[in-house]
Amino acid sequence: MKLLLDESVPRRLKRSLDGHDVRTVGDMGWSGIKNGQLLLLAAAQFDVFVTVDKNLSYQQHLTALPVAVILLEARTVQLKELVALVPELQRSLAALTPRSFIRVFAGP
Repeated sequence: MKLLLDESVPRRLKRSLDGHDVRTVGDMGWSGIKNGQLLLLAAAQFDVFVTVDKNLSYQQHLTALPVAVILLEARTVQLKELVALVPELQRSLAALTPRSFIRVFAGP
């Protein structure tokens, strides 16, 4: 599966996502592009857009795009905290459908 990590996601997280083709917004040369345009670009080349931006679902009409969006919710956006979410992220990716919005978080 092709994943795009948002600018706000630590780029080193891609090392923890074995089995997927993972790029960052920076890798693509898309740094600084606003969310609406960024999601359109992502939809053309990726299956999933991974972010930590909790406001994204309120700012964009996510189901109108052919790309799934996964929101990683941890106490902080530190790599250690996000790596702890990877097992749940992998389970979510295995059951993913296009145009879906999924929140991945730790704990009950």
